[in-house]
Amino acid sequence: MDRSLASWNPLDWPITTGVVPYALLVAGSAALLLLVLVPAPRWWPLRLPAAVLAAAAGGVLTALTVNSWWQPFAGGLPDEVTAWIALALLGLALAVARFVPTVPPRTAGKVLVPVAALLVGVMAASQVNRFYDEYGTLRAMLAPATEALPTGRDPHTVAAPPGGALAQVWHPPPGLPARGTLARTPIPGAKSGFEARDAYVWLPPAYRASPRPLLPVLVLMAGQPGSPSDWVSSGQLETTMNDFAAAHGGLAPIVLMVDQTGSTWGNSLCMDSRIARAQTYLAEDVPDWTRRHLQTAQGRRSWAIGGLSLGGTCALQLAVNAPRVYGTFLDISGQREPTLGSHQQTVQRAFGGDEAAFDAVDPLHVMARERFPDTAATFVVGDEDGEYGPQQRTVHAAAVAAGMKARSMTVPGGHDWNTFRAGLADNVTWLAQQTGLIT
Repeated sequence: MDRSLASWNPLDWPITTGVVPYALLVAGSAALLLLVLVPAPRWWPLRLPAAVLAAAAGGVLTALTVNSWWQPFAGGLPDEVTAWIALALLGLALAVARFVPTVPPRTAGKVLVPVAALLVGVMAASQVNRFYDEYGTLRAMLAPATEALPTGRDPHTVAAPPGGALAQVWHPPPGLPARGTLARTPIPGAKSGFEARDAYVWLPPAYRASPRPLLPVLVLMAGQPGSPSDWVSSGQLETTMNDFAAAHGGLAPIVLMVDQTGSTWGNSLCMDSRIARAQTYLAEDVPDWTRRHLQTAQGRRSWAIGGLSLGGTCALQLAVNAPRVYGTFLDISGQREPTLGSHQQTVQRAFGGDEAAFDAVDPLHVMARERFPDTAATFVVGDEDGEYGPQQRTVHAAAVAAGMKARSMTVPGGHDWNTFRAGLADNVTWLAQQTGLIT
């Protein structure tokens, strides 16, 4: 898809690079100056500092609410994001201050003031989006386009030879589609009772061939806040996987983008606990559903699990707590342990304060007492990520000590989608090798 400004459709214009974000920065800054400097009646010098104080207080209150009380995600709000939120609140406070005058504003003011406040808010949102590099275009904010999930089962299949790779025995037939397909589907928590949002399933071109190759499966999870569609909209998964398939005769892993949190802000801890039976969902319900609805390779060698941030932590958890299911995992910017904000809060809410119950499934404790010589792992973190970088190094060292075939990578970026996208794209070949697709 053409993402240059020459594209006719504004939905496809880049909004984290190029002209658009800088134009919004200029427009928002000019709007903020207008709200501050345009002459007003004599009461304005009193209301201006009040608006500034209100915005500053709002920013501080937002940070305290998110980081100390609500704690919807580990790590809290970065200072830069908090600053942009405060700036958006300043635009709103200035507009409110001008709209509660002693003398009603003129008609022009009734239009210009709210427009200026809106521009300041849009500028702040644009800069926050640039900070996380989440939505590259406006189209990425829309629901992904999907097709119906194929239901037919091909009577003729090709499996990887023992100890070999599927690519050695399957070859693309003429007329194979150039691109894979994306479907949206529920995956019920039949055993776990977990209420998951719909999953997204990417099927490579080879899946539509006959005889059908029995492809490996990659289960991917997003972070928090997040949803299964994030890997499609922000992670550019279709581009990454289609490029790999094009270079390998239509072969690529099947990708299941599943919901491990239950809601945008939820945190199941990916454990079976008082909160939810998320581990059972990921270790039993998801594989069971896949066997019923798709034709895939079987066995732990053919199944990999991965994720970003909280999803990366979750991938590690499933790899050590359900090693019979997942033989390979990809942990992108994950944490050293699952958390609801603090260790004490986590143990109390999930296990009623029972430290032994938490330790029984906590990855660092599991790896300290068990060995995993048949598990392959890759840990990825951004080279500017001062929060999760040290945690990843701790977990990687524990994985090596537990006998895993583990490697560690750094890529340019912080705790953002620059890192997350690269973490997957740079490891698709490795995943395909580990799961028996290619040599």
